[in-house]
Amino acid sequence: MTIATTRAALPGQTGPGQTGPGQPGFGRPEPERPDRELPDRELPDREPSDREPSDREASGCVGHRGVEERELSADGFRFVSRVAWCEHPSTEPFLILGGSSQDRLSWTRFERALLPLGHVITVDLPGYGGAAFLPARHGIDFLADAVLGTLDDLGVSRANLLGACFGGAIGLRFAQRHPDRVRRLMLVGMTRDLPKDYTDCVPRWMAMLAEGRSDDIARELVDRFMSPPGTGTVRRYAAVSRLLYRQFAGRSAEEVRMDVEHNHRLMSHDWYVPRPAPRVPALVLTGEHDTLTPPAMGLAAARCLEGAWFTTVKEADHLLPVERSDELGDLIARFCTDRAIDPLPYCHPATFVPAAGQELPGNGAPLGMPAAT
Repeated sequence: MTIATTRAALPGQTGPGQTGPGQPGFGRPEPERPDRELPDRELPDREPSDREPSDREASGCVGHRGVEERELSADGFRFVSRVAWCEHPSTEPFLILGGSSQDRLSWTRFERALLPLGHVITVDLPGYGGAAFLPARHGIDFLADAVLGTLDDLGVSRANLLGACFGGAIGLRFAQRHPDRVRRLMLVGMTRDLPKDYTDCVPRWMAMLAEGRSDDIARELVDRFMSPPGTGTVRRYAAVSRLLYRQFAGRSAEEVRMDVEHNHRLMSHDWYVPRPAPRVPALVLTGEHDTLTPPAMGLAAARCLEGAWFTTVKEADHLLPVERSDELGDLIARFCTDRAIDPLPYCHPATFVPAAGQELPGNGAPLGMPAAT
């Protein structure tokens, strides 16, 4: 793969050591979203704390040195990286790979917890977010190598890597292909195998997209990604349902085109390949009420690593990064600075899942892996 930097800084962005406006992503306007409510799901009245979550929240962080966005290309396909610079980093940079419907600005809310500790890198990989359209013949290996190009462009030798959902598949593949570039690995809402009930729905969803039935598919996707009512208590359930519906129903023609190609990519390439993973500190987690990638699937994903901690976050489902963003930010910060991750009031007890043939010493973690407490 050939990686090229086409523009070192996009218009309106600041580089390290400079000060820019307080809103991360200020070089890109907030896209307009239709103000529609989810019609077929009963939503409780809003609690005072049940505010509509935004995926464009300002960081306002201590130690924030500015934001830089860099335009790159992978074999001619344009993509964009974003880095929020930390004043005095105490751990390796955080590299966050989000889900297929997220972009590089969807994780800015986590900068409040992470920027005091290290640089925060997000990226719109080819085929996603604000990047160029990517034909489905290019699979997860291609995207993983584009991640490598992102780190090389920024001069980052090793990163604390977090991948959520589809970003978890890319992140794990990156770790398998480039193990020396990963310091710690975190997978959120990850599975070893795509759920069959999900893949069975893909042909129907693609037909609905082609027919322009945005409202219908938005309702189905909300029902698929969020736990059914009555499954259990989920924080900000009503607000997140509304947000998710508006995002799915309000996708532009180009975003729909990318969604269709993403589904082709899912169906034509391996989600997971049984290659060795690096022996680094690893954490796999999911919401306790996740019905898309349930805890059992997360546990199976943990068994694919060379030893990993596994836990579930209370009062959350697959939309854990939005429902309990403060708690997840705290957990990421703790794990990446070798602090205790058990016990925590928002998590169930952490369990260490050893690799095959791995012996555990008295503290329950293998050599080279931090204990949970």
